[in-house]
Amino acid sequence: MKNALAFLTLLFLFTSTNLHADEGNKNGKGDRVYELRIYSANEGKLDALNARFRNHTCKLFEKHGLTNVGYWVPADKSDKRLIYVISSPNRAAHTKSWKAFLNDPDWKKAYKASTRDGALVAKIDSTFLSATDYSPEIKSVIFKHPRVFELRTYVTAENRLKNLNARFRDHTCAIFETHKMTNVAYWTPMDANKGKDNTLIYIISHKSTDQAKKNWGAFIGDPAWKKARAASVKDGKILAKAPHKVFMNSTNYSPIQ
Repeated sequence: MKNALAFLTLLFLFTSTNLHADEGNKNGKGDRVYELRIYSANEGKLDALNARFRNHTCKLFEKHGLTNVGYWVPADKSDKRLIYVISSPNRAAHTKSWKAFLNDPDWKKAYKASTRDGALVAKIDSTFLSATDYSPEIKSVIFKHPRVFELRTYVTAENRLKNLNARFRDHTCAIFETHKMTNVAYWTPMDANKGKDNTLIYIISHKSTDQAKKNWGAFIGDPAWKKARAASVKDGKILAKAPHKVFMNSTNYSPIQ
């Protein structure tokens, strides 16, 4: 147990202290920092991992000043990951809160009990994020009808992130809403080794996976989108590769459902 806890501590210290020069949030949203964390569960352990978050981790996060933003699992049942976002007023506060969380006796007790039959997590990926200036204010919300969420990651060609952000700010977000796609949040990574200069990460939601396909079809065929896209790529392509996407369902303890 001690070795596992030490690993978690070192992992967070590495990701939170890496490239402090990149910490400034200059997008008009203040210094608030978001952390996207993706846990790949060991075989047969995803339910136990969710139980630990539901019964212990989320409460302890809040106790130590970490805001629970949202928790999801992939809609593809074969994808055994937990995807979540937490936030803090700034990077320094986030680091301090995480240290306090890891040292909390209640966390150590919950961790020990949950891993009695083996480790729950095989791999952790962490990315610190800043909200874009056009991102909606992220609020806890439980939709009247269940939604499917879509996490999308765009990697741009060199020096083209500003063009991508401009297209989303001036056109894409509004056209999404026209086609029943709800804008949830838009971020860019804070650290260079995570794509600070060329990556946009965002979450939108749909009524269902089937509806998402219809929404995207309508969006792509929209004359307003075609016009905006054509204008944005006149001086060269924006994306370096096809976007990566994951459809997700909210957990029953997520503040956003």
